Amino acid sequence: MSFHPEIPYTTGQHRSERLLSPEGEPFAFTPEQRARFEELASHYPPERRKSAVIFALFMVQEQVGYVSRSGMRHVAAVIGCTPAEVEEVATYYAMFYKQPVGTFVIQVCRTLSCALKGAERVTEEIANALHIKPGETDTTGTFTLVEVECLGACDRAPVVMVNDGWHECQRPEDAVRLLDVVRARGEAGLSGCVHRVEK
Repeated sequence: MSFHPEIPYTTGQHRSERLLSPEGEPFAFTPEQRARFEELASHYPPERRKSAVIFALFMVQEQVGYVSRSGMRHVAAVIGCTPAEVEEVATYYAMFYKQPVGTFVIQVCRTLSCALKGAERVTEEIANALHIKPGETDTTGTFTLVEVECLGACDRAPVVMVNDGWHECQRPEDAVRLLDVVRARGEAGLSGCVHRVEK
C-alpha cells in the first residue's frame, strides 16, 4: 500500500493528448512591448536572439492573457526562428497558458509534500465552490483552477499560487475563504513566500 495519495496524472497540466492553442486575434507587440523586448534581446549575440523566446512568450501572455497561435507566430518572426520552434517551448513549460484563462489563475501544487498535507482536498474545496473542475474557468471568468507540479516550497505545504502571488500552509477548510480574499484584495491578500519574507 502506498502512502502517496492517488493522483490522476492524466489531468491538470500534464495530459496524454496534445492541446493546441486557439488562433486568437491577430497579434503584435505594442510599440512599448517591442522596445522592451528589443532591449532584453540586445543582451544576447545576434546569432543567439532566439534565446529570448521565453521572455517573448511571457510578454505575449502578459499582453493578451495566454499564448495564442497568432502570438507564437509573431514571436517567431520577431526572434527569427520557425513557429514550430516557438511552439515547442510554449507547449513544454506549464507556466504558459494555451487557452484563455480567468483574471486569477489558482495553481494548487499536487506533488508529494503538498499531497500529504491535503492539497487534493484544497483543490476539491475550490473546485466545488466555483462549480468547475481543474483546468476550467468559472462562469464569471474570474478564476481558473489548475493543478501543478512542485512550486518549490515543500516545507510550507500545501502551496497555492494565484497569478504570481503565493499562499502557503493552505488548509482545505480555509480554501473557500481564500477565494473571498482574492476577490476582495487580489494578490495583496495572500500570505506571500516565507523565503522572500525571511531575507
